[in-house]
Amino acid sequence: MSGLSLTLGRNAGRQPARRRPALPMVALAVLFSVLALVPLGFVISVGIETGWETIKVLVFRPRVAELLSNTLWLAALTVPLCVVLGVAVAWLTERTALPGRRWWSALAVAPLAIPAFVQSYAWISVAPSMHGLSAGVFISILAYYPFIYMPVAAVLRRLDPTLEDVAASMGTPPWAVFFRVVLPQLKLAIWGGALLVALHLLAEYGLYVMIRFDTFTTAIYDQFQSTFSGPAANMLAGVLALCCLAILLLEGATRGKARYARIGSGAAREQKRWPLGAGAMLLGQLLLVALVVLALGVPLAVLGRWLWLGGVENWMHADLWQSLRQTLMLGAGGAILTTACGIPIAWLGVRYPRRVFRLLEGCNYITSSLPGIVTALALVTVTIHYARPIYQTEVTLFLAYLLMFMPRALINLRAGIAQAPVELENVARSLGSTPTKALWSVTMRLAAPGAAAGAALVFLGVSNELTATLLLSPLGTRTLSTGFWALTSEIDYVAAAPYAVLMILISLPLTGILYMQSKKIAGL
Repeated sequence: MSGLSLTLGRNAGRQPARRRPALPMVALAVLFSVLALVPLGFVISVGIETGWETIKVLVFRPRVAELLSNTLWLAALTVPLCVVLGVAVAWLTERTALPGRRWWSALAVAPLAIPAFVQSYAWISVAPSMHGLSAGVFISILAYYPFIYMPVAAVLRRLDPTLEDVAASMGTPPWAVFFRVVLPQLKLAIWGGALLVALHLLAEYGLYVMIRFDTFTTAIYDQFQSTFSGPAANMLAGVLALCCLAILLLEGATRGKARYARIGSGAAREQKRWPLGAGAMLLGQLLLVALVVLALGVPLAVLGRWLWLGGVENWMHADLWQSLRQTLMLGAGGAILTTACGIPIAWLGVRYPRRVFRLLEGCNYITSSLPGIVTALALVTVTIHYARPIYQTEVTLFLAYLLMFMPRALINLRAGIAQAPVELENVARSLGSTPTKALWSVTMRLAAPGAAAGAALVFLGVSNELTATLLLSPLGTRTLSTGFWALTSEIDYVAAAPYAVLMILISLPLTGILYMQSKKIAGL
């Protein structure tokens, strides 16, 4: 019996190389990947249809130059400052003996639960005169530095301190050890976080509208409202898409190919925590206190003040609870749809790691790097010309969520499916189950935690999404983000406060999941 089991296991391990992937799974993966290319195809087709002469008139003008200058300055100032702040906070909480570092670590992630446009709303309430580039950089840092902090902190938890000890034993001072030994090992984490920050800067709308700072996204939305997807909006969308692709190419060309891994025998030693002198400890505590007050204290205090002024009656509006219900429905529907559609792509990428299947998966990552405003404009144009029955319906809105948030599901699905033994799936197939039935009954049960994490991240993205929802939602649809935006546009900050609080309450559990997941990855 044991010999039979051993033979079966060996044969099962080799079966994927001989068997062809299930045709329905391939067909679904191709369909979803082609859909993912719609926004990119829209940008290219608009450029071809517009013609070079019109492109020159619409693109090479002072207004576009101003928007490009604003975008470049915003990215050039915000990204490096986020990197410096994120790395400094990660070093203090993970590699020093700073008192209360565990609490500071959790608080450093908490700003992810506050949407960027809610941060802007809070600061405008405190200082109505805030506007322009300086305000944009300041608020963007508070909103987006956790994208640097989280991956850097995760890497710092896993680093083997042996290299640092060797460098220190050779007389290298601590600051030189950090820059020569530790910082190179953080490069991939820093580059990945910086890419996320840069793409968020290009895609953000609400934050910059409130502080009256013009970017491509704000200009595109204004053009769309005035000309209804006219040539000017489309050309700005094309320039914005080129900026996104340029950032992706720059990140890919500069992140390098170096990898750092411990290959020695035995387990890595526990991380050494550097003692801090009285002065350094005071400066570290002051930095973290200031950061928490600015990124968390101010928004929560402002919301508390507006809630106090509004009283209990402010929570009694039917629109508020209808917005909550629709947000939960759209978030749950978008999460289920996106996760289900990501299963064929993730399964093929893990079980059959061929170039063509990796290409299908890559289509989704490229398209998701485009801002939501570009995806929305593409779907508006396509549905008006070729699928008018679904124009401005929930079908189009869910399709936008699918295109925008598919990578959030794919990353977690890949991890979950990779941890499910392929032998069990092959045994089910050898016992008569179809490939699809074996996938659902065996593999997806084992990959359920990864699928749930991906669905949670998609839910978080949908519940806080603004631009695509504003452009594509059917008449009468009102989410927490769009309801909040409508009230703040009317300068009714008191009525908008409950919407912001509910968005934060929805986001907090998911942010906690992200934090705990990063701890589990590090083995803590």
